[in-house]
Amino acid sequence: MRGDRSAPDVAVERIEARPSRVAETVLQTVLVRGGPILALLVLAAYLSVATPYFLTAGNLTNILQQSAVTAILAVGQTIVIIGAGIDLSVAAVLALSASLAAVTMTQWAQSVWLGILLGLLVGTLVGFLNGVIITKGRIPDFISTLGMMSAARGVALIITGGLPVPSHLTATVLRAYLPPQVIWLGSGMIFGVPVAPLVALMVAIAGWVILQHTALGRATYAVGGNREAARVSGIDVDRIKIAGYTIAGLMAAIGGLVLTGRLNSANALMAEGVELQSIAAVVLGGTNLFGGEGNVGGTIVGALLMGVLGNGLNLLNVSAFWQRVIMGTVIILVVVADQWRRRRFAA
Repeated sequence: MRGDRSAPDVAVERIEARPSRVAETVLQTVLVRGGPILALLVLAAYLSVATPYFLTAGNLTNILQQSAVTAILAVGQTIVIIGAGIDLSVAAVLALSASLAAVTMTQWAQSVWLGILLGLLVGTLVGFLNGVIITKGRIPDFISTLGMMSAARGVALIITGGLPVPSHLTATVLRAYLPPQVIWLGSGMIFGVPVAPLVALMVAIAGWVILQHTALGRATYAVGGNREAARVSGIDVDRIKIAGYTIAGLMAAIGGLVLTGRLNSANALMAEGVELQSIAAVVLGGTNLFGGEGNVGGTIVGALLMGVLGNGLNLLNVSAFWQRVIMGTVIILVVVADQWRRRRFAA
């Protein structure tokens, strides 16, 4: 009988079980925090052997520049997802913010700083509206941001007339080129280092500070972990959700300015599909898709992982059609592995 065991026997069992629990804890830590980094290193090692062009300075710089916009959007997406939400509108907000900024600087012949300010303001406003609609309207995050994705693209099409900005086809264009300050954001260098990844790094640091060192960050984890428990403990859940979406909108606007500088143009359909890439980067980085767990550092690694994978497929001359299949399959496998890990260690 279980009740007949002596105290020494129980103590021995606990001592014997302790190493296995320690091993499980170590394994869980490695899978959560070290998994994305290990995957990135393995992929980079393979590509460095598979193609001689991967480890060249030019190619590595190209990866950083291409990954910068995804990383910026993914930082905002991380805050939203940790709070048990999801934002499908970030790429559309990026396009709207970039289009308004570009039109202000060219067709309306206003200063570069006014254009940048309007771009940032409209991105922040759309993010705020997302949060208000979701919390006050009691509409699921997925549906609300899906609708906003279509609406933001539509407004961007109206602003630009469906044409790239600047464009020689637009009769009202007063300036044929974007200001050099905007070009510098996306294509410039500082002491040989691309500016775009540096902007992404600053955004990541800001996101890390918000999540790890502010009351908003702690409340976001609480809301994502258990919404009702957070509410009972006195946290204003609606305010936290609105703040998360507002930050995501601002970061999408920053990403729009960076992408505009890299492309030397803005248009209403730019960055299509990047919203899914931002979500994938968050999940690849170890953030729980259902909220309450994650970090910005993992997200940045996830964005780099996606950038390296896409770059490697191009270097290996993989068809663009197959690239879609491979990227989609990788995302599915990562989500499946993530859910298996959580069930395995929750048991």
